[in-house]
Amino acid sequence: MRAVRFDHYGDVDVLDVVEVDKPEPGPGQVLVAVKAAGINPGETKIRAGELHERWPATFPEGQGSDLAGIVDSVGTGVTAFAVGDEVLGYTNNRASQAEFVLVASEEIVAKPPLLDWPRAGAMFVVGTSAYALVRSAEVSADDVVLVSAAAGGVGSLTAQWARNLGATVVGLARPVNHEWLRGYGILPVDYTGAGLPERVRQALDGRQVTAVLDTHGPEYVQLGLDLGVNPQRIATIADFAAGDRGAKLVQHFTVASPRVLTEIADELASGHLKMPIAATYPLSDVRDAYRELEQGHTRGKIVLLL
Repeated sequence: MRAVRFDHYGDVDVLDVVEVDKPEPGPGQVLVAVKAAGINPGETKIRAGELHERWPATFPEGQGSDLAGIVDSVGTGVTAFAVGDEVLGYTNNRASQAEFVLVASEEIVAKPPLLDWPRAGAMFVVGTSAYALVRSAEVSADDVVLVSAAAGGVGSLTAQWARNLGATVVGLARPVNHEWLRGYGILPVDYTGAGLPERVRQALDGRQVTAVLDTHGPEYVQLGLDLGVNPQRIATIADFAAGDRGAKLVQHFTVASPRVLTEIADELASGHLKMPIAATYPLSDVRDAYRELEQGHTRGKIVLLL
C-alpha cells in the first residue's frame, strides 16, 4: 500500500509517498481502507521537529490522525463493525495518510450517510478541539464568547458551536471572512493592527466578554486577560504555557470517545455545524496540500482524498 513517510525533520520536501506492507488487524483492531484524511497544523510542527520534546518522531515516521473510509477487514473480538461498513474516526499512531490504516475498534464510529467523505475524514481534530474548548469554558446562552482565528478549521466550528448554544459570539478574522461569519450569526472583528481590545469593546457596544476560546496562540490568552475575562474561562489549544496565567490548556484527545465522535458527526450531517472545505488533494500531492496549509489564512479544512 501507499503511505506518507518522512525519515528526518524538515520542511514539506521531507514528505514522501512510499510503498509499505499492508497491515493485518490483530485482536480488537479494524483495518480501514481510507477514503479521506484531514491535515492539521500540528502535523507541520511535528514534521519540522518543533515539538520534538513533547511528541518526538520515530523515523521513518508516518503522518495524520483524522480518517474516514470503508472497513476492509476486522480482527478477532470485533463485533461492532463488518467488512464494507463506512466509518470515521482517528488513529493515535500518526498513520492515517495512507491507503489503509489500523485502528482500535473504539477509535471509529459509523459514518452518517448524509456526511460526505471529505468532512468525515477531516472532522476528528477540529471537531474534538471545538468540543473541548466549548465544554472547558462552560459556555452557555448567557455568555459573550470571543473566538480567535474564527474562520479557521477549529475556530469556525468552535464559533458555531458556541453560537448554537445561544451565546453571543465575537469572531476574530480578516475582513475577507467577515461576511461569511455574519452568515452564521457571528459578530466579526478584524484582528490585524493595533487597538484590538478597543475594537472588540466597540463591536460589543458596552457588553463584557465573559469567555475566550483560543485556537491560535498566547496573544489571545493575553487579550482575554486585557478584556477582564476570568482566567478560568479562557481556554486555549495553542498556548502550552496558559496555566502559568491561570487559563486552561485544552487538548482535543482528552474528549475523544465514540459518544463524542458520534455527536460531532451527527451535528455535521444534520447541518447544525458547517465545516468548509478549503481544498482537496490526492495522496500523491501531500506536499502541495501542506504548502497551502502553511501559507495560513485557510478558511476551513484541507483534505487528502484517496
